[in-house]
Order: sequence, then structure tokens, then C-alpha cells
Amino acid sequence: MNQSTTRTRLIRPGVAVALASGLLLTACTAEKPDRSTDGRAPAGQTAGRAAPASATPSSPSASPTAPAELPGLGPLTRATVGADTRQVVVVTGEGEDSDHSTVRLYERHTTRGWVPAAAAWPARNGHKGWSERHMLGDLRTPIGTFTLTDAGGKLPNPGTDLPYDLNRGPVYTASGLNPEKKSKAGALDYVVAIDYNRYPGKPPYHSGRPMGVERGGGIWLHVSHYGGTEGCVGIPREQMKQLLRALKPGAKPMVVMGPRASLAR
Repeated sequence: MNQSTTRTRLIRPGVAVALASGLLLTACTAEKPDRSTDGRAPAGQTAGRAAPASATPSSPSASPTAPAELPGLGPLTRATVGADTRQVVVVTGEGEDSDHSTVRLYERHTTRGWVPAAAAWPARNGHKGWSERHMLGDLRTPIGTFTLTDAGGKLPNPGTDLPYDLNRGPVYTASGLNPEKKSKAGALDYVVAIDYNRYPGKPPYHSGRPMGVERGGGIWLHVSHYGGTEGCVGIPREQMKQLLRALKPGAKPMVVMGPRASLAR
């Protein structure tokens, strides 16, 4: 799990992808049209005489509500989400130099648009915050939209449909202390590779770096060690397992991540 950061506006398996849409929404219902009159003559009208023309209340036509967008994402950011993507993990940082953030999974429905698929989870990102140009060792998390194609970890697959690499060796062994002097043990029990500067379809630990080693890599969603990371995004263990079970390859999942102000563009 090596980290670095670079603003990347979309990476598809092998290519930059897109990310966009609106989050946290409520389902909307169409407005009901008013009832119209039943057409019978008003009481007291003489039979055989034409009733005076009266204005019949017009029934307002139901105006369908636009599908919900991904909350907190501006038009430029929404445009990076793939048109065929039906799952998006939104990581919203508290600030450019903050290592605290929030993670929420959204799913796209045909009529309702983007709706939350789970509660918001607390998360920790790079110890020094975020970067639009991630570099090896900068302790910042890359800002951008990236595909999610591969998972793995030191523990057996908890039930994900993503390709899962089980490896009990050193590649998924986190050691030492985080910047807050807390143990990082177990942080790599479950991981999802973020396709930043890596080759999709390879195990998360694969060392291939399409943009070069200096641009960092090994940026993952993993189990939180409750401190700032080297560039990854850490979420609590049970929520990490929940996310793994929810992600479906057929939904072309992506992650959109960055500080709140960047995502709002």
C-alpha cells in the first residue's frame, strides 16, 4: 500500500474514466392532477337549454421530477462518472489539508437517479490531506474519479463479487504505527484497489505504474487504523466488509474523492 496523489479526472479500466452525478437524495413523487367535473348539468338548469359556457378547471399535468444527482458534486465532477456506472463511492474530505473524510455508497436507479445504498461512514485519508497531483511519499490522497475493479486482503473473501486476491504473505501485512501512534495491524485485511496509476485487472499489490513510479500508487480503500494514511482511504472494518459485499463488477463501480470544495466544481 504505497501512496501518492494526483488529480485524475476519470480512469476506466486502463484509461481515465469519468465521474459525475448527484448523491444523498429523496425519492420524489409526481404531483397528482386535480379532479375534473363529471360533466353533468348544474342543478336548476332548464332541460333543452344550453348551459352557459363555464371554465372547466384545467388539470395540471403531472410534472415528473428529474432523477436525483450525486449530492455535493458539481457539474465538472459529475461529468467524470461513467454513463454506464451504477455504483459510486463518494469520499468527501473535510478540507484540502485534513485527513478526516466521509464515505458513502450510491447506486443509480432508472427513475429515481442516484440514491444512498448505505449510511455515511467516517473515514481517514492521507495524513497531509489531498492533492491534484499525487507524488510518491507526499502523504496526500489523489483527488479524482477512478474505477474500482479489484479487491483482496490477508483474510478470506467476505463475500464480494469483485476479483479477490487472498494473500496471507507480506503484501497485505501492515506494520508499524500511523502518524497518531496507533498500530496499523490489520489495516490490509480487506482492500479494494483504487485504479490510480495502476493496471486494472491485476491484484491490488501489483507494482505496475503506467504514469511512472514517481507518481505513486497502491492507493486503496482499506480497513481503518484510525489515523491519517499514506494516501489510501481507511474505513471501519465492518463497513469495509459491507462495501466489499455491495460492489458489483457489472455495475462498473467508481470512486469519486477529494475535499468538499474540489468535488463541488
